[in-house]
Amino acid sequence: MLIATPAGAASVSRRVGSIARALPGVLGVYARTLAAGPPLVAYNASERFPTASIIKVLIMTTAYALDEARPGVLNDKVTFHSDDLIGGSDFMVSARDGEQFTVRELIVPMITVSDNTAANLLIGRFGVATINEIGARAGMTRTHLARRFLDYAAIAHHNDNLSTPADMGRLLYLIEHGAREGIPTIVSSRHCVTMLDIMLRQTDRDAIPAALPPHVAVANKTGEIEGTRNDIAVVAPFGDSPFILAVMTKDAYDYGAAYAAIHAVTRAVYASV
Repeated sequence: MLIATPAGAASVSRRVGSIARALPGVLGVYARTLAAGPPLVAYNASERFPTASIIKVLIMTTAYALDEARPGVLNDKVTFHSDDLIGGSDFMVSARDGEQFTVRELIVPMITVSDNTAANLLIGRFGVATINEIGARAGMTRTHLARRFLDYAAIAHHNDNLSTPADMGRLLYLIEHGAREGIPTIVSSRHCVTMLDIMLRQTDRDAIPAALPPHVAVANKTGEIEGTRNDIAVVAPFGDSPFILAVMTKDAYDYGAAYAAIHAVTRAVYASV
């Protein structure tokens, strides 16, 4: 469903609707600037999609929120055991059994190389309920972390990690707004800046960043599982005209088409701001 937007955004909204109808699968889009008022685009923005790894941004936010409640959390030690290792863990694959990492040390690979083992260690440290509580505090009313990554028993029972483009866009808005305005939002301005700096080091640039000019900075987090290709981003976070873009898909098994749709949406939104 396409939600009405201001007249100036009507063209990009129509374009996004056309892109969505052409995709073999379901597309959800939420885009906004930092200005007050309706979003630029909200297409299936309140529909739930599998998050894949984009929910790692909420796990990261939880770490910083807990550190503000109890300073020192970021330096807490987490012990890795060899049976913790799962696929999609390019950083932790070289860790030794019994090796300890600080929460701060686990956040960076969880975001920049989407390390699944690092994410699971942090989920275990904080607890699913706490992460969902921070999401609720951020106004993410349709987001739910249900399981750790690659928990096949939970997957078999359809216990999926779910969110919406609007919820993920809301989280990124709070991070960017806090960093830009120097005010506390979901966390302090200082921690908002730190989170954006980590996301700017994201190594997977095949989705939203690939559709933008090379000089445009993008703080993003991708996520992919079977039938899903997602990317959420703050585009030009420290520039003059930043904007938030969340693009999510489901039942989209033609991955070339899914990436093409993400690229087309990105170009349409970028041209409108």
